[in-house]
Amino acid sequence: MVFIYNLFTTTMARKSKKIKILFTIPNFDTAGSGKALLKVALSLNKEIFVPEILCLHNRGAFFKVVEKSGIKVHIFQYTTQLKPYVKGILNSYKISKFLKNIQPDIIHSFHYASDYSEALASKMAGIPWVYTKKNMNWGGSSANGWKLRSFLASHIVAQNKDMINKFFPRSKKISLISRGVDTSEFYPYTPEMDIRKKYNLYETDRIVICVANLVPVKGIEILLEAFDKIQNKHTNWKLFIVGDHKNDYGKKLIKQSEKINLNKTIYFTGKVLNVNDYLNTSELFVLPTKEKGEGSPVALLEAMACAKNVIASKIPGIKDQLENYPNHMFEAGNVDDLTKKLKENMSKNTNENFSIGKEFQSHIEKGYKIEHEVHRTEKVYLKLT
Repeated sequence: MVFIYNLFTTTMARKSKKIKILFTIPNFDTAGSGKALLKVALSLNKEIFVPEILCLHNRGAFFKVVEKSGIKVHIFQYTTQLKPYVKGILNSYKISKFLKNIQPDIIHSFHYASDYSEALASKMAGIPWVYTKKNMNWGGSSANGWKLRSFLASHIVAQNKDMINKFFPRSKKISLISRGVDTSEFYPYTPEMDIRKKYNLYETDRIVICVANLVPVKGIEILLEAFDKIQNKHTNWKLFIVGDHKNDYGKKLIKQSEKINLNKTIYFTGKVLNVNDYLNTSELFVLPTKEKGEGSPVALLEAMACAKNVIASKIPGIKDQLENYPNHMFEAGNVDDLTKKLKENMSKNTNENFSIGKEFQSHIEKGYKIEHEVHRTEKVYLKLT
């Protein structure tokens, strides 16, 4: 099958013009979705595809990275309020004219919300429109938006099996494509930056790390509570929380850590660019996300690619990634269950944890590399064209 696919794509490259893919995303304020988009765009087969990007503004630190990538970027208000409907439809028509001027063969949306004005504008422009479902939100006030977004889509990319079973059980225009990790960037190595020295740690100190966008759904307070329950018996273990803590939730977490007297054993690093250095200084990775918080968390994949032993909540997305490792999952929101998992893995010696981490690294190599994600995405594009 791989040979047939390669033969077909090579033939496509020789016999036809390149296929222009317009990736859309509201902004690059937070690097998570933006980084995922850019990785896919840069990894597409350059003999067949030409990627371009459309977003609402040029703010955000990661936007500078996007600019340096060499991919053409368009700035335009490509979504609109659809109520009142007459005004909304007129605005969608204006957006469709802008999209036509770019002349993409396919539009691929990385928008995280239930907005369907972009899909409507693409339909008016006669351009196939694909969207990636990145979270488990669906019901409540957004239910109709998700249904219309899905109805207007030419194809839908689901990031985990639960999405398909819950939201698209009978759909014939759905593909399961989990996130992938760039193993040329995330792999086991000894960091040049001495993070231990930066935080005045001893060589005997061992590190539990969590890398996340610090918002309430990530459940970091659960990790703090669990760590508090066992840190007196594991005094050489430190906890690193990597992520922007300047928002209200981050400030709340810092107060919580001070209240339960963890200020000497927990470190809020803030947002860092060298996440892989922090991962490779650590021994155990924990992702305590609540029930509806993930689609296919790349932070967990990056930790496994760096050969870390991992623990994560048993929720959609993570259940796929750790399907073969049920003992490394805990019930979402259950402090006692997480405490038990922490105690079990923090009691292991460093060599044991590294050995387990190497198994996880092999797991990534077999099914979760960025090349796997890109290959499956390219198949969707070729099917639509």
